[in-house]
Amino acid sequence: MGLLKQVFNANERDIARLRRKIDRINGLESQFEQMSDAELQAMTPAYRERLNNGEKLDDLLPEAFALVREAAKRVLGQRHYDVQLMGGLVLHEGRVAEMRTGEGKTLVATLPSYLNGLTGQGVHVVTVNDYLAKRDAEITGQVHRFLGLTVGFNGHDMTHEEKRQAYGADITYGTNNEFGFDYLRDNMVMSVDDMVQRKLHFAIVDEVDSILIDEARTPLIISGPAEKSADLYFRADFFVRRLKPEDYEIDEKMRTANLTDSGVHKAESFFHVDNLFDPDNVTLMHHLTQGLKAHGLMHRDQDYVVLDDEICIVDEFTGRLMQGRRYSEGLHQAIEAKEGVRVQNESKTLATITLQNFFRMYNKLSGMTGTAKTEEKEFIEIYGMDVVCIPTNRPLIRKDMGDVIYKTERAKFQAVVNEIAERHAHGQPVLVGTTSIDKSEIVSELLKQKGVGHQVLNAKHHAREAEIVSLAGQPNMVTIATNMAGRGTDIILGDGVADTGGLHIIGTERHESRRIDNQLRGRSGRQGDPGSSQFFLSLEDELLRLFGSENIKRMMDRLGLEEDQPIEHRMLTGAMERAQKKVEGNNYDIRKHVLRYDDVLNKQREVIYRQRRQILETENLREIVEGMGKDLIEHMLEVYCSEEQIPEDWDIPALLKYAEHHFLLPEQVDEDSLRKLERDELQDRLLELLIANYDERETEMGDFLRELERLVLLRTVDSKWMDHIDAMDQFRQGVHLRSYGQADPLVIYQKEGFEMFEAMIHSIEEEVVQYVFKATVQMTPQPIEMHDSTGG
Repeated sequence: MGLLKQVFNANERDIARLRRKIDRINGLESQFEQMSDAELQAMTPAYRERLNNGEKLDDLLPEAFALVREAAKRVLGQRHYDVQLMGGLVLHEGRVAEMRTGEGKTLVATLPSYLNGLTGQGVHVVTVNDYLAKRDAEITGQVHRFLGLTVGFNGHDMTHEEKRQAYGADITYGTNNEFGFDYLRDNMVMSVDDMVQRKLHFAIVDEVDSILIDEARTPLIISGPAEKSADLYFRADFFVRRLKPEDYEIDEKMRTANLTDSGVHKAESFFHVDNLFDPDNVTLMHHLTQGLKAHGLMHRDQDYVVLDDEICIVDEFTGRLMQGRRYSEGLHQAIEAKEGVRVQNESKTLATITLQNFFRMYNKLSGMTGTAKTEEKEFIEIYGMDVVCIPTNRPLIRKDMGDVIYKTERAKFQAVVNEIAERHAHGQPVLVGTTSIDKSEIVSELLKQKGVGHQVLNAKHHAREAEIVSLAGQPNMVTIATNMAGRGTDIILGDGVADTGGLHIIGTERHESRRIDNQLRGRSGRQGDPGSSQFFLSLEDELLRLFGSENIKRMMDRLGLEEDQPIEHRMLTGAMERAQKKVEGNNYDIRKHVLRYDDVLNKQREVIYRQRRQILETENLREIVEGMGKDLIEHMLEVYCSEEQIPEDWDIPALLKYAEHHFLLPEQVDEDSLRKLERDELQDRLLELLIANYDERETEMGDFLRELERLVLLRTVDSKWMDHIDAMDQFRQGVHLRSYGQADPLVIYQKEGFEMFEAMIHSIEEEVVQYVFKATVQMTPQPIEMHDSTGG
């Protein structure tokens, strides 16, 4: 209780501090009201001038916020409430503002985006989908355009020039994935002119919990085709279908699938191999594991749908289809084989980054959502942002009723449909939340049988998403939505609905995160509207089945309750919350684990991307190539003429052969002359020869040498980096097998990952020097076919 009190008091102190700032902003309102449009618009250049003269953004804040409020009144007919100003202050401070659904978060973002947009360094307003980003850029962007700031929209199918223009704006709206993919693509270009992004300055992330927490485990991946036969996927699928339950083990909690001893023997016999665990059979083993996962863990109409003869992933958090995305490591191909559709080529990773590491690159990061406090620890630890709970503009009067639990799922859905029918008969609108497509279709079918008209919103009907959700508060409306589809769209109550009790929310299953349940409840009772919510559960629900207490089932059996007889008890709600906390803890650990591993690759990524940028921005790359040559000479001496050896044991013939292979001309120097030199003299002599040959090369090739240097450097760095990403990925998947004997797999991954990186750097230097000194043909870059995806 003491800790809770401290947290509560800290938030209260924050609110009191913010209120003092709001008083200053409010004090300026009448002054700005009296200004003409032209006078308001003249403030922007005046503020920019003051910034140039040394004033800070915080000095301008009260005036800038008051100006935006007045502009919004004139342009949109909307005046920021005090609590919206408070949210804007929190965002400007680089923190998370927790604001209830319906409190107008979109309008909140206009305040800090204008203030920070004055710097001209770019503000990114990040939303969960293209529709919302475009809508906000067009509608709320009017306020910024009225005040003289430029506004851009960064869409998925835009040309290179359109993207450059969008990023050049003072404020740019777009999705998290699009900003992340553009960053990766910018680090694959062959010219600075092909880059679209500027430095990452300030991001305001809407639905920050969804983007920075729910999606944080999924890396952004740009991949290109890697030719591999689809035949093995079909053969593995054919084999897996014929296995008996005793031949394999599926662990739903850990999301793993493995063959048992009997399964291994059957595989060896079927594929005619002596030992399935022989290193030569790694590929076969990989295909079998993915085939088992496809059948045992991936469920049609829950994890994916089959659409136009293709497998389309369903986003587990929003229920939307993730068009163009593919599960990685061959799992997507295994599902294609399972469903009998065309197996597409496995792809090769060209560039990858997690959303966590991408957003941590911004100089300042902030976010807003209706539900964040339960994840505050994670926001602080990973992003350095604490959470401030903003009070509602009007008191919340929604009634949240206790959960009701049934013995079976069948009984639960029947009870849900009866409840809907009863409320529907009284004209009350009902929004039903389900956790998967197939569950939403079960409810829909039962409602049809009962003759109750309704709308279904799931990944199969996503095109009209915003329209369907916005109408959910009209009289007699029944809307079934997969999970949190329709986030960001306001539900406004129709005429007379308040008298029926407002919008009623029915949850058909507890989500593994309390936050997602709270989001569903939060669709009702916006801005002081009446409303109610209740969850209908069963002992067969996944969360209870996997993590719930056996005590509940025993208690229901002991009471002799019938299948359709519900039970409401605080103990049940307590058990449910404990189960959710357990899963939330597990998921947090997984995300932290992913980040720790990705941090290793992230440091390496920063080095490579920094080097790449230097190559693009430097006109004459001779100094870089010469530096690589010097490193190569030092490495040669370590190998062939080690300081630990006596000079008589030095392998001068091998040293000379290697040097001739990379930068010396044939017979340019003889062994005997080199033998007479000390080690330092040997190093100086080889460097002298390298520089002389470089001079000769410049005389021969002229300007073409500059092109060759750039092309060789970029192509070599890119090719080696891509191979390194793949190698690190495979290493990461197998490193846990090395954890025996108390060795921490992360420490092994860090240590050996660094060694692999050093080996890659050496390999780059070796290849670049060899090409620059030995290439005789004109090289032209081959375009790489690419597509974006997120790892599964």
